[in-house]
Amino acid sequence: MFAIFESLGRQYKVAVGDVIRVDRINTPEGEAPVGTQVAFDQVLMCGAADQSVQVGSPLVKGFQVLGEVIEQGREKKGYAFKKKRRKGFKKKIGFRRAFSSVLIKEIKTA
Repeated sequence: MFAIFESLGRQYKVAVGDVIRVDRINTPEGEAPVGTQVAFDQVLMCGAADQSVQVGSPLVKGFQVLGEVIEQGREKKGYAFKKKRRKGFKKKIGFRRAFSSVLIKEIKTA
C-alpha cells in the first residue's frame, strides 16, 4: 500500500518502511526529539498496486500516515546569489536547510 501526502507545501509518495526527509518538524517546545511519533493528516491519494486507487478532492477522508522521527539535521550548504547588471551589485548568501528524517510506520485507514 502506498500514500501521497502533503507536508509543509511539499508532496511525498511513501509506503510502509520508507525513510523520507521532510522539512524540520517542530513541537511547541522546539525541534521534535528523536523517537517522536508524527501523523500526517493531509493524504491526497492512497491505494495498493493490485487494487483500486482512492483520490481525494482535495483530501482522502479518514486516512493518516504515521511515522517516527529518526534523525534531525541540516543539509549541505546551498547558495543564493543576487546581481544587478551594470550596477556593481553582487550579493552571495549561504544557507543550510534543516530537515527531519521520518520512518513511515503505518498507513492508517478509516
